[in-house]
Amino acid sequence: MSLKNILRGTGVAVITPFKSNFEIDFDALGKVIDHLIEEKVEYLVTLGTTGETPVLDKQEKLEIVQFTFDRVADRVPVVVGIGGNNTHELIQDLQKYPLDKAAAVLSASPYYNKPSQEGLYYHYKAIAEASPKPVILYNVPGRTGRNMSAATTLKLAHEVPNIGGIKEAGGDMAQCMTILRDKPSDFLVVSGDDALALPQLACGMDGVISVAANAYPHAFSDMVRNCLIGDFASAKSINDQLMDAYDLMFTENNPAGVKAFMFEQGLIENFLRLPVVPLSHAIHEKVKAFLGK
Repeated sequence: MSLKNILRGTGVAVITPFKSNFEIDFDALGKVIDHLIEEKVEYLVTLGTTGETPVLDKQEKLEIVQFTFDRVADRVPVVVGIGGNNTHELIQDLQKYPLDKAAAVLSASPYYNKPSQEGLYYHYKAIAEASPKPVILYNVPGRTGRNMSAATTLKLAHEVPNIGGIKEAGGDMAQCMTILRDKPSDFLVVSGDDALALPQLACGMDGVISVAANAYPHAFSDMVRNCLIGDFASAKSINDQLMDAYDLMFTENNPAGVKAFMFEQGLIENFLRLPVVPLSHAIHEKVKAFLGK
């Protein structure tokens, strides 16, 4: 079955809650997972950047994946993030992770070593050939330092059978529209930018993998569903109410921003692992003011 049918709508890049000793707070993670599902998001993404994967060790990642599958208990699809800049190591990881229940693997493009477009193509081709699940490309040049061009995305989409979609977070509307125009009909295209989600959905994207939906799962997923049925007036009304929240969430760092919102909502404690730190006092006070506290 095409990922377009399985992953249409709102996916949430789930945060990783920590205790005051910086160990993973699995009790809080379970409550967050239940809350997101109860608020009617369409699917969850575990081990994304928002989950602070750069500061999790391999064993912790495996534990989070297994815990997520156990807690979700097939209520919604789960996508597992397995990305990085060492192709050989990623291929090994794909054999180690418990992926039987995964809907797909989300793989961020290589960071820091800044491969050419040809390098990106062969990296993803190798990942897709090794993966037991469909691979979703993830273009996020603001974090990786290298944009994956529309031409490279389309070449992968048309030539590599196990590549089923892309999370596009480059912020380039023209690039997104080229992909949407020229992609295979069953190729999933989702937004990775909450603030641009509405116009990107209007251009034909299939949904969003969202950070903000951690804090606003019901409102954000309603906004996306309205877009997908063509009710852009209702979608805009919801989005207008969330725009200031987006600004506050991303003004300093993700996931520091969304964790501050979730802390004030009583969902988690406000702990992050270095080098990421909580929001500055001034911005946190603005979060409280936005929430009416």
